[in-house]
Amino acid sequence: MEPIYHRLTSAQSDIVIRTQPFAQIVYWGQHLAHFSPQDCASLERPIANGRLDIDTPITLGAELGRGLFGSPGIEGHRNGLDASPIFTTTQVEQNGQNLTITAEDKQAGLRLISELRLDSSGVLQIRHGLTNLRAAPWQVDRLAITLPIAERSLEVMAFHGRWTREFQPHRIRLEHDSFVLENRRGRTSHEHFPAMIAGTAAFNEQQGDVWGVHLGWSGNHRLRCEVKTDGRRYLQAEALYLAGEMALGEGETLHTPWLYASHSGNGLNGMSQQFHQFLREQVIRFPENKPRPVHLNTWEGIYFDHNPQYIMQMASRAAELGVERFIIDDGWFKGRNHDRAALGDWYLDEQKYPNGLMPVINHVKACGMEFGIWVEPEMINPDSDLYRAHPDWVLALPGYEQATGRYQWVLDLSNPQVFDYLLERMNWLLGEHPIDYVKWDMNRELVQAGHNGKAAADAQTRQFYRLLDELNRKYPHVEFESCASGGGRIDYEVLKRTHRFWASDNNDALERNTIQRGMSYFFPPEVMGSHIGNLRCHATYRQHSIEFRGLTALFGHLGLELDPMTADAAESAGYERYVQLYKQWRPLLHTGKQWRVDMPDATTQVQGVVAQDKSQALYLVSQLAMPDYTLAGNLRVPGLDPAARYCITLLDHPQISVVGKGGHTMRKLPGWMETTQTVSGEWLAQAGLALPILDPESAILIGFERV
Repeated sequence: MEPIYHRLTSAQSDIVIRTQPFAQIVYWGQHLAHFSPQDCASLERPIANGRLDIDTPITLGAELGRGLFGSPGIEGHRNGLDASPIFTTTQVEQNGQNLTITAEDKQAGLRLISELRLDSSGVLQIRHGLTNLRAAPWQVDRLAITLPIAERSLEVMAFHGRWTREFQPHRIRLEHDSFVLENRRGRTSHEHFPAMIAGTAAFNEQQGDVWGVHLGWSGNHRLRCEVKTDGRRYLQAEALYLAGEMALGEGETLHTPWLYASHSGNGLNGMSQQFHQFLREQVIRFPENKPRPVHLNTWEGIYFDHNPQYIMQMASRAAELGVERFIIDDGWFKGRNHDRAALGDWYLDEQKYPNGLMPVINHVKACGMEFGIWVEPEMINPDSDLYRAHPDWVLALPGYEQATGRYQWVLDLSNPQVFDYLLERMNWLLGEHPIDYVKWDMNRELVQAGHNGKAAADAQTRQFYRLLDELNRKYPHVEFESCASGGGRIDYEVLKRTHRFWASDNNDALERNTIQRGMSYFFPPEVMGSHIGNLRCHATYRQHSIEFRGLTALFGHLGLELDPMTADAAESAGYERYVQLYKQWRPLLHTGKQWRVDMPDATTQVQGVVAQDKSQALYLVSQLAMPDYTLAGNLRVPGLDPAARYCITLLDHPQISVVGKGGHTMRKLPGWMETTQTVSGEWLAQAGLALPILDPESAILIGFERV
């Protein structure tokens, strides 16, 4: 059969797919201005010696039955039969930049539908749907999406992490075999964010070809980058199914999660900017499209010690500092005096709140702020009225002792009684109180996740989505934050149902610089919760200046995580200053194009945001540790209009204490930016701006205004 080609195109990138007799991506790279299907003939491969006498394509399904010998895209069986399917295209439909390919294996009784959508941002969305066409069930062991990438991809970048240290990037050089990420924790996880980036050797922020993928799924997953012995390479992503978890009855269809993929010929910044544009245009939705309000969350201020009168004093002080949304964290519900009891008992603690929540809510709103509250609906403590009444509601396998994590178990959301109970309790909370915001936490991994004796981790994730979907439908004005001990559940699929992520339980500004930079590869700043914490960080016990804490929190969705009543005058003045600075610049921070800059010395970290029309920009220079060199060198500023001239302003900097005859005085950085400078965008990009000498764990904020 003669090959037939279809092309999906955008201003940034193109994808060319061979659709007959099988579905195979033959090109995924930069936009082609002069493409002709005839060009594809140049890619016909020779047959390797000593191997099969036919070419083996890397199809979207990566069928082992074709002799691919790499990681298959589909694995399963029908009681041992029909275990090696080969799919042949039966129908192709293209509507603009959307392509649907239907293929079947009549021998195995299976149908595979592949959906591809290339967004104007350059981001590809792709998923498979596998249907069983026969009466006997077909057991699905694996169902993955496979994307071939260029042979020049020699390096792989991924992200590791743990609680309080999420989104840590690492790289390997991949010339043979596979690099695999597997997550079995039942949620997106701190440890293995479901993303992978492959690229040309030494790709960096502004240079190199890179192919990035992110699996939009909040459960178990597997990602792989593989090199075949013939040099071809591919990326593969899938939901990871536990043993016996997924079987298809006749006519049933299993869809993979959506995979989001981006190619950039301009390094990691180009990839990130495409993902950010896609999310802003297609996924992120804020009620009333209002600016991201400044938060104050009570957790690190009072923990479980709830006194309504004191909380109202906190709210009054927060409003004076410029806070726009006040959130009561854990400790408001019945019997919740510590973290070892009461999860599941979602009734108001009348001993703490004898007059109910309404006096506090009314006071918060009278102060001109929105009101938010913390919940963790998916969890249950053994020491709770709910568990004593319904021990069978725990997500577990019978006959085994279920280990607690953070003194809690997980509720079985596939149990209709559990689902209805949680929905009823959330309806009480949101339906009977004028709540604007919910911080939705999830503090435990899934161990032996079982429903009716069978593995149910995948079902648990889907029921979580269903619960949030119901609440979003009923309370469209309420915003939800996804928190899972910080950054344990951050992905595109949960973002469709929430409005903000808590990036980490760690508010240490030094650690947050790395965490937030890692998160920025796939998420724009307006959905990244970033708070100014106490002078002494509660996670690491380090102390940082208000300037370093304030500037670090600026490049996200800013908030405070503390008790404002206990802050001294200097700290309070700092909180107020950075709240106002955030309000001044959030229209740019939350709409502009984000840039990360590679510096010769890795101890100096630079990030910036440039307006879409290039009229203004903000760049943050953070000195994370003692530098290798005595001088920081020049910052070459990307993203500006080369033909325009920009006024450079030092907007914020460390306050340097100088001892003089009159005692201590405060002044700005010595010998730097003493006079206003006006420089061309071209000069700033090519020659740059000499940076000042900064002490470790300090930062400066530089503004650029077109004149």
